[in-house]
Parts: sequence; structure tokens; C-alpha cells
Amino acid sequence: MKGFRTYLAPYLMISPFYILFIVFGLFPILFSLYLAFHAWDGLGPMEYVGLRNFRNLLTDDPDFWKSVGNTFIIWFLSTVPQLFLALVVAFLLNAAFVRFKDFYRAVYFLPNITSIVAVAIIFGSFFGSQFGLINGLLQALGLPRIEWINDPFWVKVAVSLMVIWRWTGYNAIIYLAGLQGIPHDLYEAATIDGASRKQQFFSITLPLLKPIILFTVILSTIGGMQLFTEPLILVGNTGGATKGGLTLVLYLYNQAFGNQLFGYASAIAWMLFIIIGLFSFLNWKFVSRGEGV
Repeated sequence: MKGFRTYLAPYLMISPFYILFIVFGLFPILFSLYLAFHAWDGLGPMEYVGLRNFRNLLTDDPDFWKSVGNTFIIWFLSTVPQLFLALVVAFLLNAAFVRFKDFYRAVYFLPNITSIVAVAIIFGSFFGSQFGLINGLLQALGLPRIEWINDPFWVKVAVSLMVIWRWTGYNAIIYLAGLQGIPHDLYEAATIDGASRKQQFFSITLPLLKPIILFTVILSTIGGMQLFTEPLILVGNTGGATKGGLTLVLYLYNQAFGNQLFGYASAIAWMLFIIIGLFSFLNWKFVSRGEGV
């Protein structure tokens, strides 16, 4: 008791965080796991159904697998170009010949702090099938219009472009921090030894930047698997006429707050957790190949 009284004041100081985490973080997670084994409409009594929600999800729900496929396709179309462009931007911002670097850093990071709803509304005006800006430009050039909203492939492209625009600058700033953390002595020694820029990139820059790349790949995987606001604002909660924009989290939202199937939605949430964990692990193994991990 004497030791407890000694540290009582520090414990009280940090207690608000843990109280809020337990109430708004830990309890909802545990409750959703409990709910995944029940059928519940949010008002009436819960009915224990065991693994029925998961069984129906995996065997009798084509929309679930469609949402999984859409999510992975959008992730691939957005993440690969996004990280490549971010790396290019980071190299340009780190180059000695570029002036006003602080200004460009702020400009590239600005999309990440812009309201995603406002961004989605603006992009919606770009990708409108009838009166969209891009289709207007295509028609002015004598090219056919693109059914951005009604075509399942172009819906994914439109959502992917929104993700690329929003997150390229964020990842570029992270890559820039990694590049600036590489000692210049290594490049000077390599130059003295006659190494070309290409050899320096693959022998110095890329190996030392690999932990940063792994970090951005994992974050992009987690964010890409939880894509929600962009398709919701662009094509609505159904994912569009062909459901080409129906992502996993959007499907979860429809089941929970559209159909009041909270137990089924909880099962989807835990399947999403498993998918994110497995996919992140595979990305980690792929990116960290050759390092003995």
C-alpha cells in the first residue's frame, strides 16, 4: 500500500487514456468478437448461432467475395503507382538542384490533411458519366466518353486515382525522411570508388531505405483494405450499379446499418482483420526478402 500511494498520482495522471481506451477501444473489439457468434438486429434479444455467420459468409455470400476482389484490385491499382510516385517525388525533393523545398513539401502533404468528403465530392465532378470534367475533355478531343460510375473497371480506376492523389505526398514525406537519414559519406566513398548513380541506388539507397519501404507497404495495405469514404461518396453505399466499387468495409457498413445484421457485420469485420493480418505478413515477407528475417 505504501508503494501504491507513492505512485498513485502518476497513475491517476495517465488513467484517462486507459479508461477511454477500455471504453471506446478494447470493449468494442471484444464485444464485436462476441457478437460475431450471434444474430442481432440491434434492438431485440441476441441469438447464439455459433459459426453460422462465418459459414454463410464463406460459402453462401457472393457479395462478400465480390467485395474482397474489388478491395484487392483497388489496392493494387492505387498502392503500386502511389508508392512508386512517392519515391520519385522524394528523390526530387531531396535533390540539390530543387529550390523552395519547404514549399513543395507542404504542397505535396496538403492532400492528406484535406477533408476526404470534400475531395470525394470534387472527384465526383471529375468522373461524372454525363457532365464530368474528364468526359467533357475527352469529347472535346473527339474521344468517346468513359462510364466511370457504371463500368466496374473504371469505378475501381476512379477510386484508385482518389487514393493516389491523397496518399502520394504523405508517403513521399516519409521516404524523404528516410533518404535524409542516409549518411552522405557512403555516397562520397562510392563515388571515389567509381560507382555509378545506378550502382549507388541499388547498393546504398535501396537497401538502407528498405525498412521505410516496408513501413509504407504495411500502412498502405492496412489503409487499402479499409477503404470506405471514397467509394461511398463516389458511387453510394451499394458500390454502384454493377457493385464495382463495393469494398469490404462498405459491405460491412451495409450489413450493419443498412440491414441491421450486426452479428453478420461483426463476422465480416473479423474476416477483414484476418485478411489484413495475412496480407500484411505476406507483404512483409516479400519486401524483406534477403535480409534473413
